[in-house]
Amino acid sequence: MKTTSKFIKTGLLLLAVVFMTSCSNDDGDDPIIVSTDPDIVDLAIATEDLSILVSALQRADLVAALQADGPFTVFAPTNAAFEAFLQANNFASLEDVPVDVLTQVLLNHVVEGEFVSSSLSTTYVSSLSTAGPAGANLSLYIDTASGVTINGISDVTAADVDAANGVVHIVDAVIGLPNIVDHAVANSGLTELVGALTDGGNTTFTDLLSDDTTEFTVFAPVNDAFTAFTNPNGNDLANILSNHVIVGTAAFSTALSNSYVTTAGTNADGDNLSLYINTDSGVTLNGVSDVAIADIVATNGVIHAVTAVIDVPTVVTFAVADPNFTTLVSALTELTPATDFAGILSRTEGGNGDMIDPDFTVFAPTNAAFDALTEIPEESVLTQVLLHHVVAGANVRSGDLTDGIMAGTLEGDDITINLPGTGDNIADVTDGSGATGIGIVAVDVQAGNGVIHVLNQVMIPDTNN
Repeated sequence: MKTTSKFIKTGLLLLAVVFMTSCSNDDGDDPIIVSTDPDIVDLAIATEDLSILVSALQRADLVAALQADGPFTVFAPTNAAFEAFLQANNFASLEDVPVDVLTQVLLNHVVEGEFVSSSLSTTYVSSLSTAGPAGANLSLYIDTASGVTINGISDVTAADVDAANGVVHIVDAVIGLPNIVDHAVANSGLTELVGALTDGGNTTFTDLLSDDTTEFTVFAPVNDAFTAFTNPNGNDLANILSNHVIVGTAAFSTALSNSYVTTAGTNADGDNLSLYINTDSGVTLNGVSDVAIADIVATNGVIHAVTAVIDVPTVVTFAVADPNFTTLVSALTELTPATDFAGILSRTEGGNGDMIDPDFTVFAPTNAAFDALTEIPEESVLTQVLLHHVVAGANVRSGDLTDGIMAGTLEGDDITINLPGTGDNIADVTDGSGATGIGIVAVDVQAGNGVIHVLNQVMIPDTNN
């Protein structure tokens, strides 16, 4: 590749010398000086096998852009590469390619900065194409495991053609505009994910995630994550994979915050599952999976590579993952050792006649709600208090609530819910002791085995019965 690069550069310099010594204007004045330090466009013009690229740059009005100071790194497709691209996309000629599409395709071959072959490594870089969601720059996947391959489809055949404003690498295929599936297939670290998505010839996910009319956010487990995952609850793999996909938005890392989002995964009733994102230290999902590589930008969304498979959550998953529930978790575990609350609330199947069966509707008090208590009760009373926050056998979402609805808790007392709530409350709750003014402040944190609604006060049962 070095020999080819030197040949191209030497050929251009010889052309420059010829022009300098033989070209003059009509009046016989000073010769027209051609630069002996060619820019990227000069190099392309001087290379016969890049003539279609030159025509494409002219048609897209990008000549001046690539004559700017830069520096730029350009992956320059050969004429054969362009001919294959046109044929594969049913274009009879370059003139048939819509200018806006051609512009973005060409810009997807350009990276800011000068990266010679020795400085390239297996990683993602941003191209100048703004075909990503909301004008975001598309990602290019550079794989240096064997030569240099871009997005899994285009190989560098001649590297390090030096220009005054950057460097050119000749490539053997046009780098199209990648969607989410294209990026997943290109990355050798995501082969297990691709295998799971297409297992048994399944095209459900590849069809969905190739849709350019909808934006997606995909949390993509790396190969090691799949190797480590044992599916301990025997959940359906398709539903687990769906729980890694947010439909309808491209959530870039800069926009993520401590919050719940809704995934394409569902519970048995078809309710979409929630996913808890924690950004206190990096980005962690449901308390179990960290984002290792953020913001892989595709035309139809964004991928974040993650370190663990995100299983279908239980209500316990969210209690443990959400730092707003640390006191509740302590109450359910170390403060009530005689009752296996974690085991009960993690159950996804019925208990063979046991009265404590999923689905669960959990009214979860925040840390502030517990802080408002004079003291946390001793174990026997605390156990009853905690049971008073759980309704078993029903997944009662906010849309199922009606004004004045009463629900029996595992403790035995009913609670009453009134809609709409007062002040900032979504709904007001009267507990078993008759206390009012308790507020539901967040709703529908959906797990596979139930749903959580968040309370701003701890509910107390009737201690006299």
